[in-house]
Amino acid sequence: MPLRVSVLGAGSFGTTIAHLASHNAPTMLWCRQEETADEINRDHTNHRYLRRYHVSPDVRATSSLEEAIREADVVVMGVPSHGMRALVGDVARFIRPWVPVVSLAKGLEADTHLRMTEVIREGLPEHRAGALTGPNLSKEIMAGFAAASVIAFEDADVARQLQAVFHSGVFRVYTNTDVVGCELGGALKNVIAIATGMGDGLDVGDNTRAAVITRGLAELTRLGVAMGGEPATFAGLAGIGDLLATCTSRQSRNRHVGEQLGRGRTIEDILEDMDQVAEGVTTTRVMIELGVKYDVDLPIAREVYGVLHEGRTALDAYRGLTRREPGAESEPD
Repeated sequence: MPLRVSVLGAGSFGTTIAHLASHNAPTMLWCRQEETADEINRDHTNHRYLRRYHVSPDVRATSSLEEAIREADVVVMGVPSHGMRALVGDVARFIRPWVPVVSLAKGLEADTHLRMTEVIREGLPEHRAGALTGPNLSKEIMAGFAAASVIAFEDADVARQLQAVFHSGVFRVYTNTDVVGCELGGALKNVIAIATGMGDGLDVGDNTRAAVITRGLAELTRLGVAMGGEPATFAGLAGIGDLLATCTSRQSRNRHVGEQLGRGRTIEDILEDMDQVAEGVTTTRVMIELGVKYDVDLPIAREVYGVLHEGRTALDAYRGLTRREPGAESEPD
């Protein structure tokens, strides 16, 4: 019998993953709003997040969390990082023993600095937790463009089993046992995407953009390795792959935040106009605190933090970066 998949969260990526999984396994999508579930079941669309895209008719939607979970063999958590802990607590009431849990969230818990799999394991200690991550822009996947992702579990056998669930057509899924590196790559790159977007808003040019992305990769890799990630992970799909997509695509929410900051708007106004979460706004503070904890210098993240939380402008941030004296490329800026 194929594994029964339950995806919790009908945002853009949650809906996309349910759409893909339904090609391989019976799939249920939990929606907070009954109206969203009704739309998906009736019209096979999710206009709020994926306007103009067709959701597989094999996806069954429900607004009942118990219905979504009680018979699931795999539970996929498709909610932002700030909502993960509360949802895990609700899931614990209905989930069957030993069912693996997959996180789609690319963020860190603000108060505890925990990765999402750590949050899941605290609430569901008997369940294996992993992550599905990579350069995955939902609308391109729904349009049928080729893409690649990583399913990361410490247990390679579990990763291989779930690889078959999510691998679909031109959506290629690779396995990885470095859960720490994969999760940190997905979370920390959002901060670099805000920095890149600020440069685009300031119209600093392609050379500067390339420099920020490259030095940003070095920066997040230093912190990720200090926290236990493997260097090779940051050179793969969960690292540079996700970084490039998030820093350069106009579909990227974090890049959009940075671009608007570069054009002079305040962070409060930008976020008020957005109907989806830009994880990098919260992750910036966490990244700075982790840099202090692990004694890792993070000049780009520090400049982004100054704009988000200390009243500096994007122009101030880029002037700060260019005033730093460069050393060897292998060293921090």
